[in-house]
Amino acid sequence: MGHVEMTSRCWYAEDLRLQAPIRRNMAIVEAFAAVARERFLGPGPWRILSDRRLDDYFHTPNDDPRWIYHDVLVAIDHTRGLNNGLPSFWAGNLDHLDLKRDQRVMQVGAGTGYYAAVLAEIVGPNGHVIAIECDGELAARARINLGPWRQVDVVHGDGRTHDPGEVDVIIVFAGSTHPAPLWLDRLAPGGQLLMPLTGDSRFGFLLRATRCRDYDAESIVPPEARDRNRFDAISIGSVGIFPCIGGRDDEAAKRRSGFKTCSMSCTVVLTSRKSRLRLYIEAIPARR
Repeated sequence: MGHVEMTSRCWYAEDLRLQAPIRRNMAIVEAFAAVARERFLGPGPWRILSDRRLDDYFHTPNDDPRWIYHDVLVAIDHTRGLNNGLPSFWAGNLDHLDLKRDQRVMQVGAGTGYYAAVLAEIVGPNGHVIAIECDGELAARARINLGPWRQVDVVHGDGRTHDPGEVDVIIVFAGSTHPAPLWLDRLAPGGQLLMPLTGDSRFGFLLRATRCRDYDAESIVPPEARDRNRFDAISIGSVGIFPCIGGRDDEAAKRRSGFKTCSMSCTVVLTSRKSRLRLYIEAIPARR
C-alpha cells in the first residue's frame, strides 16, 4: 500500500467523522481508515454519484483510488441502481449503535462486502460478522473480497430467514415494510436491530430497536423492564434505499406510503412470535 493511498484513506476517514458526524465511537473512524474501498468495487474507472446529484453518474477519468475516497456512492450495478452505499450515511448509522470488540454482528445485504469489512474491523479478530447476501454473484464477490477478514462468514441466502444464532447486533442494508420475526428472536439481551423501514417507494426511516437487558435479582427495575420481549424503538432519521427481497407486506406498505421521515420513539412489548410482527408494525404510526 502506497503512502499516497494511505494518506487519502486517512483523510477520507477523518472527513467522514465530520460529515456523518461520528460523535461516540472513534473505532468507526479507524475502521474506515483501515479498509481499502477499491478492493470491493472492481477495477476502475468507476461510476460515482454525489448525494447532491443522485440522477447523474460521474465517470472517473482513470483508476486512481483517490477518486473513491470521498463521500460518494460508487456503482456496483448501475443498470439496477445498485451502489456501494454513501459512507457518511452508514458511518453515522453505525455510531447510533453500541458496537464493541468481540461482538457477534449479522449484516443483511452485504453487497460486495465493503461494510462487512468495516464491521469486522470494529469487532476485531475475536468478533464475528455474518454477512448475508441474496444475490449469488454479489455473494461470491464478497466472499473473495473478504478473504483477509477471517472473522467474517459470507452466506448466500435470504437474510430474513437465515438463522445466525444469538447475535448482539443486526444491521439491515435494504428496506422492508416490517422486521423479520427471526431478527427480533435472535437478538441477545441488550442487542440492537437497525433497519430501514420503508413503504411503497424506497423511502422511509431508520428504525433502531433495542432488546431489554438481563438484570440480576438485586437490580431495582420495574417488572416490565425485565421482560425479554420488550424492545425500545426509535427513529434515527430518514432513508431512501434499495428494497429488501421478501421484505414487503402490502398492508404495511400502504400505511407507510407517502412519508419520508419520522421522528418518534416508542416501547414495544411483545409476547409471542405470532403477535410480534403485528404489534411492532402498529406501534409505529405512519406520518404524512
